[in-house]
Amino acid sequence: MHELGIVFYIIRDVKKVAQENGVERVSTVVMNIGEVSTIIPEYLIDCWRWAADKEEILKGCELKIDPVPAVTHCDGCGKDYPTVEHGKTCPYCGSSETWLLRGNEVEIKEIVVPQ
Repeated sequence: MHELGIVFYIIRDVKKVAQENGVERVSTVVMNIGEVSTIIPEYLIDCWRWAADKEEILKGCELKIDPVPAVTHCDGCGKDYPTVEHGKTCPYCGSSETWLLRGNEVEIKEIVVPQ
């Protein structure tokens, strides 16, 4: 389960940003997680709860996941299509000259502090 390791990196980055901005408490962290990122959102949230509550600045902090659909671009015909449904072969022209446009993201989108 690599989600725990990812949670440690998220915590490190959130704490750094909070310190740089004089923030004493974080209430929510919002993540963009791509559909083909290999991250299982439920596992990430479980690991988050366990690890975040060990940090004073993050006690009770919620982790929200914004899923990012995987989209592939075809160089053959110039169209975009859903990656998971069609894979590497373009459903429009049959070309395999394709590349992942989005859907592999694992990024902090937003850090919310209490008012």
